Amino acid sequence: MGRRVTQRDIARMTGVSQATVSLVLNDTDGSNSKGVRIAQDTRQRVLDAIRATGYVADVVGRRLADRSNRILGVFTYEPVFPSATADFYHPFLVGIEQRAEQLGCDLLLFTSGPHRMRLADGCIVLGRSIGRDELARLVAEHHPFVSVGRRDSPDVPYVGADYGAATAALVGAAVGLGHRRLAYVGTGGPAESHLDRLRGFADACLAAGVYATHEPRKNTLADAIPPLLADGVTALFLEEPADAAELIAILRGHGRDVPADVSVVVLGEPTRAGATPPPLDVTRFRTPRREMGWQAVDHLTEIVGGGFEPGPARQTLLACELVPGETLGTSSDISSRERT
Repeated sequence: MGRRVTQRDIARMTGVSQATVSLVLNDTDGSNSKGVRIAQDTRQRVLDAIRATGYVADVVGRRLADRSNRILGVFTYEPVFPSATADFYHPFLVGIEQRAEQLGCDLLLFTSGPHRMRLADGCIVLGRSIGRDELARLVAEHHPFVSVGRRDSPDVPYVGADYGAATAALVGAAVGLGHRRLAYVGTGGPAESHLDRLRGFADACLAAGVYATHEPRKNTLADAIPPLLADGVTALFLEEPADAAELIAILRGHGRDVPADVSVVVLGEPTRAGATPPPLDVTRFRTPRREMGWQAVDHLTEIVGGGFEPGPARQTLLACELVPGETLGTSSDISSRERT
């Protein structure tokens, strides 16, 4: 399916400004509420292009146009440039750009700090760790904004990924394959995305009645993994996917085959650019990053168009896609092996 025709496309086709296209769309008799008259031949040219392309006005965009300059800001709390296709933040930006273009909005990237956000009609904030005080200030000042990523505040609008449900689903898959001793390897916080993963892991293990432990990564992986193997753990859930190649190498160094002896599950995509690819297609879930960016723009334009009304009604979690991979297998009994 081709992309949706926008007012910008109509403007390019007819050689007029996007503002002229907007005036024609809001005008039925050659005049309009802004008191601007458009030449009949120009008006007819735009109308012909609209009919030829099957253009349908976007209700959200029309509503936004009545209240704003159609400039949406993006403020990142993480470095996102240079942006290679494999970079974690690139798909978010792609989704934001695509939806903003469909709505006929321009994007303004902020680099100097959130205090300049009022240059835009509203702002999308992006980053794993955003200070709660900063978010509380934006709410208190009634500045229209949407966070990409769940935030622990009932007043913060966001579009996030349901990491807890995705992690729980992978735990269920491991338990279904006979694993009874599972370990979560990662900080488990303080970022909400990590808290959600650990909570999903712990709750699913408790519900299944299996042994679960948390290795908080205070030590290197090389130091953290041997005690887990000695404890009889057969499934490792890795919080940071960029460490998957190192983890598999460590397991092989201790004589453990993946997944015949120990299964490895990673919880998302690498957040570090340039991570070494693992030697196997790892079992994981895929974060709907482009869709999150896209829906964040929709949330923001609704807020800008209708006034700042934060709260649960503007908090959305999107499902993650499970990727079976090659690193989750049937549990094997390693109790008789020498554990190192």
